[in-house]
Amino acid sequence: MIQHHSDRVSGLTVAYIGGGSRGWAWGFMTDIACDEQISGTIRLYDIDREAAQRNKIIGEKISAHPDAKSHWDFEVSDSLKEALTGADFVIISILPATFKEMRSDVHVPERLGIWQPVGDTVGPGGFMRAMRTIPMFVEIGEAIRDYAPNAWVINYTNPMTMCIRTLYEVFPDIKAFGCCHEVFGTQHLLCTMLKELGIDENVKRQDIYTTVVGINHFTWLTRATWKGMDLFPLYAEFAKKYAGGYSKGKDENWMNNSFLCAHRVKFDLFNRYGAIAAAGDRHLAEFMPPWYTKTPETVKEWQFGLTTVDWRENDLKERLQRSDDLISGAEPITLKGSGEEGHLLIKALLGLGDLVSNVNVPNRGQIENLPLGVVVETNALFGYDRIEPVHAGKIPENILPLISRHVQNQENMLRTALTCDRKLGLSTFMNDPQMGAIAPADGEALFNDMLENQRKWLPEGWF
Repeated sequence: MIQHHSDRVSGLTVAYIGGGSRGWAWGFMTDIACDEQISGTIRLYDIDREAAQRNKIIGEKISAHPDAKSHWDFEVSDSLKEALTGADFVIISILPATFKEMRSDVHVPERLGIWQPVGDTVGPGGFMRAMRTIPMFVEIGEAIRDYAPNAWVINYTNPMTMCIRTLYEVFPDIKAFGCCHEVFGTQHLLCTMLKELGIDENVKRQDIYTTVVGINHFTWLTRATWKGMDLFPLYAEFAKKYAGGYSKGKDENWMNNSFLCAHRVKFDLFNRYGAIAAAGDRHLAEFMPPWYTKTPETVKEWQFGLTTVDWRENDLKERLQRSDDLISGAEPITLKGSGEEGHLLIKALLGLGDLVSNVNVPNRGQIENLPLGVVVETNALFGYDRIEPVHAGKIPENILPLISRHVQNQENMLRTALTCDRKLGLSTFMNDPQMGAIAPADGEALFNDMLENQRKWLPEGWF
């Protein structure tokens, strides 16, 4: 049972669904262990029970670290019902299906010359991932409705927009939101700019005030200020100066790291549209026609990377080895924060200080010129037992068609997944900008082959 004290809250119950992929779970466990204001129990549920059991061992080691500031108990649950019943918070971090299906998502479209840097949100890969993820989130949403209707639900799973949209479709009264750190990266870039210009060597991301509009992985900043200073004129000069790519500090590693970039796509979009594109280049590129992804050589020219499934599989092997080492003690437990804000948002919802952060929730009017009810990403004020989206105004008229197309496609993706409607599915699949140069017959063959590749994860109504 939650117990509120003057400056801390104890007795929390957090259901963690998924997390077998290890990275997100370990980061969250470390963040909460380093925070003296909250404590309680984490219930771990994963379809891979052994993965949950291993996370329990690592979680207990983190909590027992001499530098830990709070104590958490860890339990492994055998069902969603067991994990959710009585939970105060629910965290969802799952891998929908396996790397075999992801390999189809990302690499099968390459036969038609479609190169996807990520392939988990839009494009042919994002569509297929949504088709198998939405039924999973129907099940999760129904379980939350039945066993934890008052819990706050934090989602980290992609495709983020589709996950949150499904939860609200299944359970309209759910208190769910999606967290993504892509905007943080652009705020860090603005800090880098201020440092390079010699304006403030110690500026932090939290010192930058931004107005966020758009949808997950295709967010834009329409305002950015620092200590009352409008940063847009500075950014305009910065984007012009580094239109050929910014490669200083850790940004130099874009050649060797799938997740880094030289910000060329960001700068190009700013120079074209006049607003700051606020996600990693590999995500931004996928929402546009194949300007930046026409060939692997084009991608290299724009100085970002294609995240191959081979890389992801090797990364998982390394994390599994790290899991072994953390459990055996070959690698010592270190309490280094993840940089995510999940635990801070939990604290704000518990009344331990208001916080403003970018978040994915249904549009209640915070973006004036997108339909009500669609899931959007804007800032929101988190306070005691409430989230209040911050009014962001209108998406600029020249950017609105880019975003509206994806918003409508995503609504059609939801309908497709819930009804197994092949005809609607194919037209939605072909409506994506990445498919613009593909002949209809080739697109239909790709659609059918990719569906077949994930048959075991789809409802029977498809076949």
